[in-house]
Amino acid sequence: MKKIILLGVLVLGFPLLVFAQGFVGSKACQECHETEYNNFVKFSKKAKSYEHIAKMFPKLKEEEKKECFSCHTTGYGKGGFVSIEKTPQFSDVGCETCHGPGQEHIEAGGDPELIKGKGSLSIENCTSCHTNERVQAFNFKPLLYGGVH
Repeated sequence: MKKIILLGVLVLGFPLLVFAQGFVGSKACQECHETEYNNFVKFSKKAKSYEHIAKMFPKLKEEEKKECFSCHTTGYGKGGFVSIEKTPQFSDVGCETCHGPGQEHIEAGGDPELIKGKGSLSIENCTSCHTNERVQAFNFKPLLYGGVH
């Protein structure tokens, strides 16, 4: 009986673990950061990053797609993006990719201590995806702190 209860807790609790990191999606940032959000959606290539990889999906294996997700979605493997069907709100490189999960920040009324602000971002935030190998392989020119919002 204890095994059945434990199994039930694990199965029912799993969805909570998936979203335990507190990702909320970029749209949730819009209410307080309207100018930044609108500029991001209108001008940033990151806001359409899923479209760029989706074009290649017919030629890719599932494992290859997962490699794309790590840089072209928000929070993949960390409680954010799971799939386009289950978590479409995380299907692009959104605000939380650079600024971190926003749930606590929002719940605390926008407490700046609970989110990575402009002053606390560093080159390491960018180089998790913008590596020399990827720049050469995909022939793109990374913009450090430029063109984001």
